[in-house]
Amino acid sequence: MKAYLANAAYGVLDYAAYPIGMLLVAPIVLRNMGAAQYGIWAVVTAAVSMGSIIASGFGDANIQHVASQRGLGQHDALVRTVRCMISINLILGTVLAAVAWTLAPFAALHLVPAGGMLAQDCLWSLRIASLLLWLRTMESVCISTQRAFERYGAAVRVSVVTRLLSLAAAAALTYLLHGVAGIVAASALFNLLGTWLQFADLRRLLDVSSLLPAMDAHAAKALLGYGAFSWLQAVSAVIFSQADRLFLGISLGAVAVAAYSLCTQLAQPIFGFAASGLHFLFPHLAERQASRATSSVRKTILVASTCNLLFVAVTTVTLLLFGKSILRVWAGADIARSAAPVLPIIVWSSALLALNVTGTYALFAFGRIRIVTWLNLAAGATMLLLMVWLLPRFGTYGMAMARLSYAAITLLVYVPLARQLSKAPKTHMSLPASSPICEEV
Repeated sequence: MKAYLANAAYGVLDYAAYPIGMLLVAPIVLRNMGAAQYGIWAVVTAAVSMGSIIASGFGDANIQHVASQRGLGQHDALVRTVRCMISINLILGTVLAAVAWTLAPFAALHLVPAGGMLAQDCLWSLRIASLLLWLRTMESVCISTQRAFERYGAAVRVSVVTRLLSLAAAAALTYLLHGVAGIVAASALFNLLGTWLQFADLRRLLDVSSLLPAMDAHAAKALLGYGAFSWLQAVSAVIFSQADRLFLGISLGAVAVAAYSLCTQLAQPIFGFAASGLHFLFPHLAERQASRATSSVRKTILVASTCNLLFVAVTTVTLLLFGKSILRVWAGADIARSAAPVLPIIVWSSALLALNVTGTYALFAFGRIRIVTWLNLAAGATMLLLMVWLLPRFGTYGMAMARLSYAAITLLVYVPLARQLSKAPKTHMSLPASSPICEEV
């Protein structure tokens, strides 16, 4: 139990540390460098974050297969999987970094006026960010492998420290430099050091002398078969999480977006903390289903579901009772008044989304990534259709209802999970020794 709580704590730390650090550093950057350069820094940071999510979309495939091979005691196959994952991410990261580098001039033209030092600073900030994106892609192999071994502390400590050091350097450099490119370069150097440390730790964990990229036909087929869906899910999550605010801004303007966006930021931690705190369940179940009795897996899922439900209940009730007061202190009376009608709906949508966490990770562990991906795509498509229909009729209230529909549909993950557990053999849920988990769609 102590190990589970530690993994949950490290998962939450990984989720919360960088955003909190950004909140602390942002006023310093804004005061010392001005609104224009702060805007460039904010865009670069957001681009790296979104790009990292997309680039590391195959990480779930690595977690699932490494954890399963670990449960079966297949160390050689495990090492081949990791080296193959390094090859895949090397290719994917290089392609994405090249695309980002190529598009940097076009993005810079839209961010700042052409000509002058600010334009050059913006261009080089975006180009250095493309290199930072490549580093994050490679680092994600180490993080996902450490998580597959249920070593969340080892994965998170280096990652969090390097990111916080990069933020501290950003704050310090604003007193010495007048360009964003220097700040982004310092961040890239810290991430380079962190990635090197992650790979050194991973070599010790796997007890190998080298982790050079190496393609293995069987491992590549297994990783790509699973990873294509986890990558698609990562991309769709980035799109669907921003679609409502983009659509609202185009339709009703910036003021409506401000109130709505603050509500989503306030409610987001319900899902965010549940997803990050319970992430250890994914590799834990993947390892157990490959090596232990079904009853143990069922018990684990039941306990996790109970904890998931209790956390969501407490946080939801807290925000429903005190959310308006928090908004009033945070953003002022006018924003709080505008947000009052939609805040409860957005809180409930985040709560319903958080309730699917246990079911989603369980299906990931069982190799049922396809059904989860199709379900999320169906939920996203429903949300988009309802946005088009409800927004002209009910404004931000209709947008919030469309968001609620997305969360409600994702709860259907428990239907295939119940079928999976009911049809599983009573004695063992092991896999064939040389093949990935088969999925029933």
